[in-house]
Amino acid sequence: MTDSPLSACGPYCLASAVAYGISDVGSVRQSNEDNFLVEPALGLLAVADGMGGHEAGALASAQALISLRQVLRAAGAEPSGIDSDPDATLTDPTMQAAGRLHTAIDHVNQCVYQQNVARHMSEGSGMGTTLTGVWRPQPDGPLLVFHVGDSRLYRYRDGELSLLTRDQTWYQQALEAGKVDRLPARNLLLQAIGPGPKVEPQVRVQPAQPGDLLMLCSDGLHGCVPHLEMVQVLSLARRDTLDTACQRLVGLTREYAGRDNVTVLLAWFDR
Repeated sequence: MTDSPLSACGPYCLASAVAYGISDVGSVRQSNEDNFLVEPALGLLAVADGMGGHEAGALASAQALISLRQVLRAAGAEPSGIDSDPDATLTDPTMQAAGRLHTAIDHVNQCVYQQNVARHMSEGSGMGTTLTGVWRPQPDGPLLVFHVGDSRLYRYRDGELSLLTRDQTWYQQALEAGKVDRLPARNLLLQAIGPGPKVEPQVRVQPAQPGDLLMLCSDGLHGCVPHLEMVQVLSLARRDTLDTACQRLVGLTREYAGRDNVTVLLAWFDR
C-alpha cells in the first residue's frame, strides 16, 4: 500500500466521502509550517499547524501526521482481544476505536516530544504542533473527532456552520471565565503536540449524515476570515466543487490581509 503524500491537494475518494485540501504559505511568511493528511484506506483526515520556527514547525506537523497514520494503521491490523475476554467492558466498536485513538495521540506526542528531548529542549519549549481531525473506522459508523490546540473542525449542514471543536487556548479559557479586557493573545496554546510529555486531547463521537460538509482548517483561516464569509463560500460548495471552495477560502485570507500560513481541508460525506 502506497502512503498518500502530506498536503497533496487531491481530490481524494474515501469509502463514504470525497475530500480536497489546500495548504498555502500565505502572503507574508517565507515557509509553511502547516500540513494536512487524507488517508482514504483509514477514513482519516487531519490538519496540523506547526510551531517552533519554520524548519522545526514544519517537521513537527509532518511528524505528527505521519506518526498518527502509522499507529492507526498498525492498530487496525491488530486483534482487539475483546471477543476472547469475557470481562471486557469496551465491547462497542466505536468505543474500542476511541481508546485506540487516545493511545495513538499519546504515541504521536511522544514521538515529537522525544525529538525535543534529544535536542536538549526544556519542557514547554522546542517544536510542537496542533492536531485536529476526524477518523471514521467503519464506513457506515460515526466519526471520531480528535483535537489538540487551536486548529478547528466545522460542519456545514442545512445552511448552518457549526464549530465542532473548542480552542485549547488561554484566550478561549479567559472568554469562558467571563473576562472582557486584558485578554491573552489568541495564539497562546494550553495544549499542543510535542512540548511536554503528556497531552490532553479532546476526543468525541460525532454522527454523520449524507450531505454533511466538514471543514478542517488552521488558524490562518478562522483567525482571519469572518464566520459569515466562510458560510457564504460553503453554502455554494458541492460534492464536485470542493477544489473551488478551498481556493476561494484561501483567497479570502489574502483579501483580509492574513499574515499566517493557511490550510483548508473539505470533506463531503455521502453517508
